Order: sequence, then C-alpha cells, then structure tokens
Amino acid sequence: MPQSAESPVVRRKHRGAVLVVTLDDAATRNAIGPDVNPAITRAIEAAGADPQVAAIVIHGANGYFSAGGNVRALSATLAMTPAEQTDVTDRLKAMIEAVAGSPKPVIAAVDGGAAGIGFSLALACDLVVASENARFVAAQVRLGLTPDGGISHFLTAALPRQLAAEILLTGGPVEAGRLHALGLVNRLVAPGEALDAALDLADALAAGPPRATARIKGLIAAAETSSLSETLAREGETINAARRDPEAAEGIAAFLDKRPARFPIPRKDQA
Repeated sequence: MPQSAESPVVRRKHRGAVLVVTLDDAATRNAIGPDVNPAITRAIEAAGADPQVAAIVIHGANGYFSAGGNVRALSATLAMTPAEQTDVTDRLKAMIEAVAGSPKPVIAAVDGGAAGIGFSLALACDLVVASENARFVAAQVRLGLTPDGGISHFLTAALPRQLAAEILLTGGPVEAGRLHALGLVNRLVAPGEALDAALDLADALAAGPPRATARIKGLIAAAETSSLSETLAREGETINAARRDPEAAEGIAAFLDKRPARFPIPRKDQA
C-alpha cells in the first residue's frame, strides 16, 4: 500500500472505485497532529477531484481508529504565539471541512475507539460503521481544553442538548452501541469487521450515480441551516438539474427495463 507523500502516518490505497485512507501510527494509536491534518486534507481533496474515485473510507490501522490529538504536539502549542496557534487550528478546520464537504461519500470505519479529534473526524464523515467494542470519547475537557473539529456542531445537530452536554462536559466514553441507538453510528458490526463492512457499503455507494450523490450531499449539508422554503427551492433546482443529466435517463430506463442501472454516465462535455 503506497504511503502519502505528505505524512508516513496517512496511507492511501485504491480499491476499485473506493479510496481507502488509513491512519497508521501504532505508537500513538493513530493520533492526528498538525503534521497529519494536511495529509488527510490533501487525500480527501484529491479523491474529490478524481473521477476514478466514487467513495472514500477512512479507518485506523492497529485495531484503533484514532486517539485524537497528539498530546506531545498539543503540549508544544501552549507556548506558541497566537498566530502560530491559529495556524494549527486552521489546519484542523481545513481537514474537517474537506471531509464534510467532499462531493464523494465518506465512510468512517471505527474499530477500537475514536477520541478527541478522532471522534470529530468520524462524525464529519457521511456514514459511520463501528465495531461493537468501539468507544467514542470527547476527551478535550479532561485536558482543560474545549471541543474542536466541529464536534459541538455535529453532536448538537444530531442529539438533544442534554445528551450533547453529557458527552462534551464529562469527557467520558460512549459505547458504539449507544451511538448506534441514537443514530450517530449507521452500522454496528462484530469486533474487527468495521473495515470490511465499510468497504461493502462504499462499494454499494460507488455503484450509484456520482453526480446525483454529490447533489444529495449538498442538499443534506444546506438543510441543516435552511428553512423549509429554502430547502424546497434548493431541491427544485437540484432535481431539475438531475432531470437534464444522463444519469436520470439511465436510472429511469433501468427501472422500467427491470435491470441494474449502469453508472457512472458521462455528460456530453465529459465523454
């Protein structure tokens, strides 16, 4: 599996139309420090622009998703100037925005656990597959720090205020089973099977219409902060664009012919 040019911790492997991004640093349980953020960002952005990639899976090697921020690197940021500290947080922000904003569906495959920014990274993905023994921890408060990586947004958008407060204020572990019951984990699988299950899900998504998929992702993102009227208008624009796209012609024809649809369908300007 070839390594990323930006960081030996971040590895990329193409598996058909699916890009697998692997965090691999056994010594830190795949911690995500300032040097790792840009490598993940570049991997996701490159996949988003690559027509050969239809879906992305992020997972951690060594039986653990990510222990979060590298505490040694984090300690060094305390003595940084405000400008340097802002640069560090900007790198983190860019990573989360790249994952959440990717036009391709992104799936987190979580074995073992996800802590701190690792928890945020998993929630930034479109779908989460987790093993039954996985635990999620928003550990920042235990270090005297505040949440980062968008976790306060993701949790409060998905959960009642009191549950989000419990997770963020106590810094205690949350079992994958509980998050599955709450709807934050899409698939709960046996220990060690998260990656295989995520790849199966990615293969299914990769077989779908890529431009419709990107449009749906955009609708979901915009709906979080839009009124019903705004959402209806945006849905009207996107479905009319989809009607003019060869993907719709193929999808409808396949349904009427009772056969599987054959995607992706190139536009005339892409053929």
